[in-house]
Amino acid sequence: MKMLIVCSLLLGLSAMADDKPLLGVPGKLVYENALADKPEGWTTPKGDWKSADGALCGAEKPEDKHGAVIRMNIKLSDFIIQYEVKMDGAKVTSLSINDPKGHLARITVAPTSVRVAKDDHDHEGPDKAVTFGALKADVKPGTWHTVRMEMVGNEMLGKLDDVIACGSHEQLSTAKSNIGLTVAGQTASFRNLKIWEATPNPDWATVKATLPKGEPLPPPRPAAKKPEAK
Repeated sequence: MKMLIVCSLLLGLSAMADDKPLLGVPGKLVYENALADKPEGWTTPKGDWKSADGALCGAEKPEDKHGAVIRMNIKLSDFIIQYEVKMDGAKVTSLSINDPKGHLARITVAPTSVRVAKDDHDHEGPDKAVTFGALKADVKPGTWHTVRMEMVGNEMLGKLDDVIACGSHEQLSTAKSNIGLTVAGQTASFRNLKIWEATPNPDWATVKATLPKGEPLPPPRPAAKKPEAK
């Protein structure tokens, strides 16, 4: 039986200083890129990507019929990733993590929400996506917001500014092979990407227990029933 633990949290200003460890303790800095120029070693299979105002700007191309994607191959085990994002009309942006077999997990940012989830790993079953948190957020357009993902062992934490969601799933402990940034719609910008190795925070259980809960998104409305044919 798969073990699953889910928690959704809001980090209040008085709850914890920004320099205190959360799920993981940062170690060696393994990658750093200001993203002021289009980064070398990244692939851009979809979308329009360019440098603008000292940041990397991504926009969906309608003819792609797919969100804009930029990816970098990098082998990771336990890690912390942090970057800044600015939305200028984009519907959604995300940070996605893959393992050698496919999509593993992601943080999805929208103008009024943040979602932290383990991805559907096989697309045909029996595995399914698991949402650790779908919370309200205030992502103001034209403003830089900080995104942070931590993955240690079989646990994951996602953070947008002061909004946090975390959870646990056995698939998260697999080796990671690449990271990606995505944009649905037009446009969003990214800057100041950093990746650290991480070790477990020995105080994580205490930290997690003392954080107040965030405000969840309302459940989706049920689809309207179609009238029966007479």
